[in-house]
Amino acid sequence: MARIGVITFPGTLDDVDAARAVRLAGAEPVPLWHKDADLKGVDAVVVPGGFSYGDYLRCGAIARFAPVMGEVVAAAGTGMPVLGICNGFQILAEAHLLPGALIRNDHQRFVCREQPLRVESTSTAWTSAFEVGEEITVPLKNGEGNFVASQAELDRLEGEGLVVFRYLGANPNGSARAIAGVRNERGNVVGLMPHPEHAVEPGFGPDSAAGPRTGVDGLRIFQSALSALAGA
Repeated sequence: MARIGVITFPGTLDDVDAARAVRLAGAEPVPLWHKDADLKGVDAVVVPGGFSYGDYLRCGAIARFAPVMGEVVAAAGTGMPVLGICNGFQILAEAHLLPGALIRNDHQRFVCREQPLRVESTSTAWTSAFEVGEEITVPLKNGEGNFVASQAELDRLEGEGLVVFRYLGANPNGSARAIAGVRNERGNVVGLMPHPEHAVEPGFGPDSAAGPRTGVDGLRIFQSALSALAGA
């Protein structure tokens, strides 16, 4: 059975939910603490949402220097699948594992809603279970989810197919080009602001436009990682 590490920092909120998503997908969740100097032999890593270190200084800026993140950066460099969700996305951007940055929402308010997304890339370790252009629904909750980058960098992301998810409908936080998630060039590292771990079980997540997969759009992100690991 694949073993997927779930990191907990002081202030992390969604580690238990992420571990549950890993378990429902068919893998063994392995708890990782921010002070851990090794990854305990896991096959992949999830950096979950919350407010690591109280979001002091800047979201993800302190967590980026945690001992466990040094191990994550090194493992990502060897091709290990790494997923950053919300605060985890911010941490991966601060660690330069993903392009761009996340800043305060343009309307200066926290947003919490069921968010429609369009899948833009399936050539990643975390999205192979989807179809390009597929519309899914995943919960969104953030106050600093506004994705920004220079125009040249945005053009590069679009041109190289590094945008993974895009917001549909009204832009919830002002993200440039409605970008909700991005990937690295290799495709093993993905970050997104919405919370797939809250859409893994029928009756406990949003309804999906896909119909038969009601409420479990997020589960396929974790299942994709298992398929990537099985094929490695």
